[in-house]
Amino acid sequence: MRFSARLVLRVAGAFATARALETATQWPVSDLKHSSKLSQPSRPLEWGDINIISTTDTHGWLLGHDHSSFPEPNYSGTWGDYSAFVTHMKELAVEKDVDLLLVDSGDLHDGTGLVDGFPAGGVDAQDANEFFKQIPYDVLAIGNHELYVYANTYDMHMNFGQHYKDRYLSSNVNITVLGANNQSVSVPVGSRFRKFTTRKGRSVTALGVIFNFGTNDVNTTVQRVEDMVKDQWFADAIVEEPDLFLLVGHMPVSRDRWPLVFNAIRAVHPTTPILIFGGHLHVRDCLQLDQRSVSLASGRYMETLGWLSVDLDSQGNTQPLNFSRRYLDANVVTYQYHTNRTDLTFGTDQGRNITAGLRGLEERFRLTEQYGVAPRDYSMTGAPYPSNDSILTLTVEEAVPTILALNSSRAAEGIPSLLIISSGSQRFDIFKGPFTRNDELTVSPFVNQYIFIPDVPFEVAVKVLPALNGKGAERLWPGEQEGESREMRAWRVEREVEREYAHWLEDMHRQYYESERSATVQGELTLGYVTADACPGVGDDVAHLPLPAYPIPDFIASRMPEPVDGKVDLIFVDFIEGQLIRTLNELQTERMYTRADASVYAPVWSNQVLGRYARVAWN
Repeated sequence: MRFSARLVLRVAGAFATARALETATQWPVSDLKHSSKLSQPSRPLEWGDINIISTTDTHGWLLGHDHSSFPEPNYSGTWGDYSAFVTHMKELAVEKDVDLLLVDSGDLHDGTGLVDGFPAGGVDAQDANEFFKQIPYDVLAIGNHELYVYANTYDMHMNFGQHYKDRYLSSNVNITVLGANNQSVSVPVGSRFRKFTTRKGRSVTALGVIFNFGTNDVNTTVQRVEDMVKDQWFADAIVEEPDLFLLVGHMPVSRDRWPLVFNAIRAVHPTTPILIFGGHLHVRDCLQLDQRSVSLASGRYMETLGWLSVDLDSQGNTQPLNFSRRYLDANVVTYQYHTNRTDLTFGTDQGRNITAGLRGLEERFRLTEQYGVAPRDYSMTGAPYPSNDSILTLTVEEAVPTILALNSSRAAEGIPSLLIISSGSQRFDIFKGPFTRNDELTVSPFVNQYIFIPDVPFEVAVKVLPALNGKGAERLWPGEQEGESREMRAWRVEREVEREYAHWLEDMHRQYYESERSATVQGELTLGYVTADACPGVGDDVAHLPLPAYPIPDFIASRMPEPVDGKVDLIFVDFIEGQLIRTLNELQTERMYTRADASVYAPVWSNQVLGRYARVAWN
C-alpha cells in the first residue's frame, strides 16, 4: 500500500463554482432521501458558558454517506447541511448569550474521490478544501495525512493556512520553503498558537499539536512533543493565564502524549480549565485528566460531530468543571432537531451552494460513473471472514482472481495459482446498490502491482499463508527497522489506526451486551455507534444497536488450487514482497528465493480491480 505520490493521488486545480438554490423547496432530493429512516436524538443538547462543535478525520467525506444500508444513513448529512447547522447553532448561541466555538483536529486528505479522484497534475484535496474553508472554524490542527506528500503540505501552508490565518495551528510541525532571498527557511505550516477573545469576552489560548509522527515527507519537520514543551515559545505562550486553554491536535485522547502538554500547562496554571480535542484513531472517546479538564475525540469520516459544553467559573476556583459531551450522528434529522428547524426552515443559501458545488466537483471528477450494481453489502469487520458478506472474501476469492485471469497469459495457459494479499488492502465497506468510481476510490485506494514467483512447490506454497499470519503483519525482521522504507513506516501508522478502530468496535460491542443497555427494545433501534467512554453519563445522542465486529487475519488467500506437477504460481502484491520472500525461504531449504525471482503477473493495479470486476460481474 503506497503512501508515495502514487498512493496520495494527484489533484486538479480549478475549483467548481455552484449556483445557489433559491428556496428551501429546491433542496436536492438525494440529500434528504434517508430522513424517514432516521431516529431523532434522545434529548436536547446541554448548553454551557463555552460550547464547542468538533470534527476530526473528515478525510474528504464532504457529501455524506449516501448508501441506504445502515449505519450509512446515520451519516448522510453533506458539508452543506453541516454549514446550515453551524449557522443555526450560532444563532442559538446568540439567543442564549453564550459562546460557540468550532474546532477541527486534522486529516482532511485521503479518503473519498472528492479529495483523491482529481485529474493528473493537481494537489490532493485542494478543490474540496475550497468548500471546507467555508466553515468558520475558530481553531484547526494539522493531521498526519497533510504530511505524507510535500505538495499537500505546501498547499495547506500557502492556501488553507492563509485563509484561516492564525486559526490553523501546527505547534510542532514546520515546512521548508524559499524565503525572501531565495534561501531555504523552515517555518510553521500554520501558526504555533493562537490567543483570542470570544464573543462574550473570554480569553482563550489555543495550541495545535500532532503526535510524534515520523513518516512525513522531505522538507517537512515534526518536532517531538516532549521537546516542544521545552521550547521558549511554548513557555511564553502559556505564561499568561487565560480563561481557558483550548488544545486541538491530531493525537488520541486516551493515550499518547497529551499528558505532556497538559502537565506542562498545569505546572504553571494548576486550576485553569483545559479542553482537549484529539483524533487520529477514528474513535469516539472522552476522558478527564483532572477534574478541571475534559478531552474529547469525535470519530471519523464525518460520521460524528462532537459536542462539548462547559460552565466556567472564576480564576483560582478548584471545584470540578460542570460539563456535558455528546456524540451527534451527522445527518439532517440530528441537525434539525437540535436547531428547532424543519425541512422548510433548515436550509441556508450558503449550505445549498456548498452542496451544489460539491455535486459539481463530483461530476467533474467523474465520481458518479457507475461500474455496476453490488448485489449485497460486503463488510470489513461487520461480517465474519470468510463469508459471502465479507469484502475480504469477495476481494481475494472473486474479484482479484477474476480480473487477473482476464489479463494474464499464465492464467490463459491454465497454470494454477495461489494469491496472497494483506487484509489491509481494503479500507471501507461496499454497500448493496450502485458501485461507482467514488466507491472504488474509497474502498480500495492503495496502488500496488500483482507479482508472482512461478513454479513454487505446492506443499511449500500452502504453508506461506499460515506462516505469515503466525508471525503477524507487523513482524520486524533482524536489521529491518533501521533500513525500513518510508512506505512501510507509513503503512505501520495507518495499520495502527485500522487495528485500534477495529478493537474499539469489538470493545463497544462487548460492553453493550454486558450492560443494561442491551435490555432496550432492540427492534426499535438501527445499527450505529454505541459509545462507552470514561466520562460520566451517556454520550451518544441517538441510541443504536452496536455494529458487529469480527476479527480478521492479517493476510488472506484465494481458494486452494489444484496443482499441476506439484507446482503453482505464487501471486502477491508487491507491497509484501520482502516479507513473503523471507517467509518462503524460512519454509524450505531447497532454493533461496530473491526479488529477482518475482515478476509482474498481469498489467493490473490493485486500485483498479473492484471497478473492473463490477463491470464484469455486477452488470
